[in-house]
Amino acid sequence: MKTDDEPARGRWSRRRFAGVLAGAAVVVALPSPAPPPSGAPAAADEPGPAPPRGRPSGPRPLYVGTYTSADGGGAGIGLASYDPASGRITGAGTLTGVPDPSYLAVHPDGRTLYAVDERADGAVTAVRLDDRRILGTRSTGGAGPCHLSVHPSGRWLLSANYGSGSVAVHPLDASGAPGDRTHLVTHTGPPPGPGRQGPHAHQVVTSPDGGHVLAVDLGTDAVHSYRLDPERGTLTEVARAHTRPGAGPRHLAFHPGGRYAYLANEVDDTVAVCAYDPGSGRLTIGEPQPTGSGGGANHPAQFAVTADGGYAFLANRGHNSLARYAVEAGGARLRLLGTVPAGGDFPRQIALSPDGSLLFAANQRSGTVTVFHVGPADGGLRPAGEPFASPVAVCALPL
Repeated sequence: MKTDDEPARGRWSRRRFAGVLAGAAVVVALPSPAPPPSGAPAAADEPGPAPPRGRPSGPRPLYVGTYTSADGGGAGIGLASYDPASGRITGAGTLTGVPDPSYLAVHPDGRTLYAVDERADGAVTAVRLDDRRILGTRSTGGAGPCHLSVHPSGRWLLSANYGSGSVAVHPLDASGAPGDRTHLVTHTGPPPGPGRQGPHAHQVVTSPDGGHVLAVDLGTDAVHSYRLDPERGTLTEVARAHTRPGAGPRHLAFHPGGRYAYLANEVDDTVAVCAYDPGSGRLTIGEPQPTGSGGGANHPAQFAVTADGGYAFLANRGHNSLARYAVEAGGARLRLLGTVPAGGDFPRQIALSPDGSLLFAANQRSGTVTVFHVGPADGGLRPAGEPFASPVAVCALPL
């Protein structure tokens, strides 16, 4: 079983990184990228983003993903709660019986939690939240699934198999339990060569309008766009966008307007603004831009975008920082405002609370979850108390 994280391009083990240095936080001015490519929808045509939700009262649930097979890893999905006002996390035990639950997602109706089982014989597991009963586990048909998401219809579970470079689709019944796989698409790409080791699907996500499923493949430097058949649960590729060779795209996050998205490239330590055409599903990837790491050893992990579309945040592993961007021109431009220390080692994943007032960072190497208040006026990040200890924390999901 693999023992460390992530990908220098020589040997494709998702847990392989060791000894990456953390850098000091810096503020970097980001030049505005070129205007959106010809044919991209104008920013003025975008629908207005949804306003942030009101702040809930009382403790809210938090679930933490880990590697159960790693040295010092957890025993399953970490259970906790957080205070929406203070950000303080309180542990509540562990849900056992789910091996290597490295990424988590929740059904749109909020009743079912899903986890990847990131192992050689990959699987997805569903957990009913009211009584924490495991509803079922299904094979993804591939190795090392590292990401999953639920289609907005609530009818389909999508997962990305990193080890075998494939995307799986499972139907979901009325209870939220997954059924037998309806489709498995294996990516193809350039033949092995310098900087390329074959397909490695790292993320699968649905566009905000629900029209297309996009799969980010780190190994082929590409983002694949698919149409999902809503009755059969099959994927048909309609477009493919390529980064520059060796970029290593890892994670894509959409602006709430639905016409732009932000791509984190973990191998060459860059980000890019992408124009998205909802009609065709075509993604057009813009020029590479800085992450705020200052050029040291760094592997950007994941974007999170505020519900009003005003700010975007990026987790930087190695530099161990959270970068803050102002989102301008209706989503078409990112302007780097600066970075703050992540408060932990190797921030693998970040997530905003449903009301957008808190940001959670899962720090893999320090085994902690750190929490930040998000400034409503400027998107500024301010630490919210002490880090919460959680073994090999690789995913934090606040509900």
